[in-house]
Amino acid sequence: MYFRPVYCYLNSRCCDIAKRYSQVCNTTANNVHHIPVMKNEVIDCFQPKENQLYIDMTFGAGGHAEQLLNCAPNLRVFALDRDPVAFEMAKNLSIKYPDQLVPLLGKFSELPKLLKRHGIQQNMVDGILFDLGCSSMQFDTAERGFSISKDGPLDMRMDGTRFPSSPTAADVLAQIDEPDLAKVLKIYGEEKQAKKIARAVIESRYQFVRLKTTKDLSDLVASVCNEEHRLDKLQRPSHAATKTFQALRIFVNNEINELNYSLILAHRYLKVGGKIVTLSFHSLEDRIVKRHLCGNVIGNAINPLPLKYTDHSLWYNRDDVDSLLHSNWKLLHKHVLVPGTEEVETNPRSRSAKLRCAVKIS
Repeated sequence: MYFRPVYCYLNSRCCDIAKRYSQVCNTTANNVHHIPVMKNEVIDCFQPKENQLYIDMTFGAGGHAEQLLNCAPNLRVFALDRDPVAFEMAKNLSIKYPDQLVPLLGKFSELPKLLKRHGIQQNMVDGILFDLGCSSMQFDTAERGFSISKDGPLDMRMDGTRFPSSPTAADVLAQIDEPDLAKVLKIYGEEKQAKKIARAVIESRYQFVRLKTTKDLSDLVASVCNEEHRLDKLQRPSHAATKTFQALRIFVNNEINELNYSLILAHRYLKVGGKIVTLSFHSLEDRIVKRHLCGNVIGNAINPLPLKYTDHSLWYNRDDVDSLLHSNWKLLHKHVLVPGTEEVETNPRSRSAKLRCAVKIS
């Protein structure tokens, strides 16, 4: 069982929102403050060398990619991102690093066709980096609809207006059934109050109150969870809608299926001895990465959700079990790496980061 964005939840967006987003793309690309998470640890894992080829699967504001380019001469980085704002930033940075930084606009699943245009084939890449989740510039821009603290249209599409017919978070909340919404919140957000929040969303629809902005949704969730006091990992007060926003963002952008496929692609494109480095920021992402790297994807090869969601009716013979449990990766660290205290203090958004690094061995 796995969820995909249900593209029948379509609702055309107003022209003024598209215009506002276009303006945001132009201003944000030139005015962004981004601190790359665990950049020193990333470089230590890769140990870049001259003439090597890397793929930054989540370019964002380019902090990690630029760090790699500064570490070794003639190093090339293919900078992939589905966000048009990040793509514009990659094009700007490519002027500083001509013939070294190659901007690519697309999702993880679009990578093969994008690399084919540049003559990159399987088993050619020395290193692949994943910095998963939302970037700072997406959270800091109210018009994108990712942030609880900044009121804006309830959009949450990482692709922006690249696919105008794709559903926004507001479209999903206007059409989705209550049981499905509860499952999305429970699995993608690990939200304990998933059923209560789903019921409140449906009741608001019956009252002809459409949730159009981030404030509309955050206020609704806060009213449902008003008796619960939540803290983040730094023991600071956390908004009750944080996990709800996370779940909707993952659902709208089909992030779980994209991540699963991207890890398969990473193994295909890395040469033997090539390295993969992942930065994840919540347990669902980290669980998927861990299972791929450890070879533990039996019964969940397409969608490694928690084990309680596996199909226990499936039977495998010994050859199937041995082939599935054999890992094609060698982990470089026995335990996951986390940011130091000093980095968490200077960049609180790094507090949930978990870094994993592995080498392709077959």
